[in-house]
This record gives sequence, structure tokens and C-alpha cells, in this order.
Amino acid sequence: MRKALKRGLLVFGVTLLLVLGVLVGLWYQRVKQLADPDFDTSVARPAYPSQGPRVLFDEAHNNFHTAGGRYKPFVDLITRDGYQVVSNRERFQSSTLGSFQLLVIANAMGAWLPILPGAGNHAFTDQECDAVRDWVREGGSLLLIADHEPAGAAAQILARRFDVHMSEGRAFDPSNYVEEVQSLSWILFTRENGLLDDHPITQGRDATESINRIIAFTGQSVKGPKESSAFLKLGDGAYDILSSGERVPAAGRAVGIAVQFGKGRVVVIGEAAMLTAQVVGSARLPLGMNYPGNANRQLALNIMHWLTGALN
Repeated sequence: MRKALKRGLLVFGVTLLLVLGVLVGLWYQRVKQLADPDFDTSVARPAYPSQGPRVLFDEAHNNFHTAGGRYKPFVDLITRDGYQVVSNRERFQSSTLGSFQLLVIANAMGAWLPILPGAGNHAFTDQECDAVRDWVREGGSLLLIADHEPAGAAAQILARRFDVHMSEGRAFDPSNYVEEVQSLSWILFTRENGLLDDHPITQGRDATESINRIIAFTGQSVKGPKESSAFLKLGDGAYDILSSGERVPAAGRAVGIAVQFGKGRVVVIGEAAMLTAQVVGSARLPLGMNYPGNANRQLALNIMHWLTGALN
């Protein structure tokens, strides 16, 4: 009886692993998002020519984006701008954060793949969220990136520490999208459509760094506290579709917000691809900073500059 039970459990375990492997393989073949190895990460005028701020890049919370993976173009870009980037593989605590000026979190999740059950569970403990909040309050800076489900739900627990609400769904804007793609979730932010708001992040250090056109490639909406600045606003007709299928108005919400918090600063971005450069599928279609005709590359630099005080 015991031998039969053990044999049955072994067969079940092996079958489960095989099914999981097939699911992962199918998902990977469908998505196949890879960092663009040909993306130009040179910086003509580095903000920090030598010994720039130390940046902790989170890789301890089932992050879909890592410094050596899909976010390598972002990391290479800010490294060329003078930042010193270190990967984090530990839980957040004051001793982990203390020697860094800036923390970057990109699509942390409750499970190691977005398609797995539990991916939308809290990615952080209450203790970690308290440690990050206290560190920012005392002068640290946080770039929190969490796009469409399940990433929004997974990061909500941390966003709440800064009075930021994440929709946890997918944002669409039928009046402001990239027409050549015909996808309402590829949202266009320009000076002309009024969605690109004035802020040091959109203005840059001078006119050469001013931003006029940004694209978000399917994310969620976020809303900050009254004192926050929504520099990537959503239009009056925008909406989120939640994982339940419910359609919720997103007017008055944003995809990018900036918050002064105590002595520190926070930027929350509701879409991850916009701050890196990827190629997708066998056709290697560009997705992110490498997509033609956008200023997302400059946006990434300006966000970092504002968070570290090179922009006021």
C-alpha cells in the first residue's frame, strides 16, 4: 500500500513538472521578449562623469525584469550616465538599503512566472515595505515599476506605503494611442494631446532634454496622493480592464507619477517596457526605448536625474 502510494505521488509529481514545463515553453514561445542587444546606450553628456550615485536594482522578488535580463538596456544606459548599479538578491531591510541612494524595482511578482498561480500575490512583506518607506522618508529615492496584471497586484502593498493606488488591470485610451499599431493599450503621451505634463522630468536639464513624445506599451493606471505630479496623464476616456473583465474608468489617473516623500523622492511607472529596449518574437519587433519615434530613452535618464537630484 505504501509503495503504491509513493509511486502514485512520484508519478503525480513528475506529471505536474512536465505539464508546468510545457506551459512555460508555450508561454515563452508566445512572448519571447528579449533585451535588444543592438540598442545604443551611449550618453553624450553624463550627469555623473565619475563615481555617480549607487543604485540598488532589485532581483529578490521574482522580478520579471532583471539587470542582466530584459532590463539590461536600461541598466547599461544609466551606467553610461555615471550610476553605479548593484543587483539586490536579499529582502529589503535598513542594512540592505543604507549604502544606496536609489532603489529600482521592475515587475516584482508573487511567483517566478506571470502565468503561474500566485503571481499576483504580494511580492513584499510588510516589514520590507516599512523598511523601504522609512529609507525613502530619510532621503532615499525609489523607482517603482509595475505594469499590467499580475505585477500591479503584487506591488500594491509597497505602493500603498506612499499613498499610491494601482489599478491592477490593463489601461486603454481610445483617444490617445499609437495609430500604426492599432492597439488602444499602446498609449501616446505628447504635448499636443495634453497628456505629457510639465515637470522637471519632462523638461530635462535644458531644451535638448525636453520630452515631446512618449509611448507606453500596455500597462496599468496609477493614482498618487494630492501632492504628487502626474507627468504621464491619461485622457478623459481612458479606462482599465481588470482581470475579472470589469471595465473601470481611468480618467484622472496616470501611467507615470512623481512624489516628494519626506526627504526622499518616488517615481511610480505603470508600464515596464517603456523604460527598456526589447525585441519580441521571431521577427524581433522593437518594444520600448528602441521603438521608432519616441523619447522614452530620454525619459529614463530624466527620471533618474530627478530622483538623484540632478534635476530639481
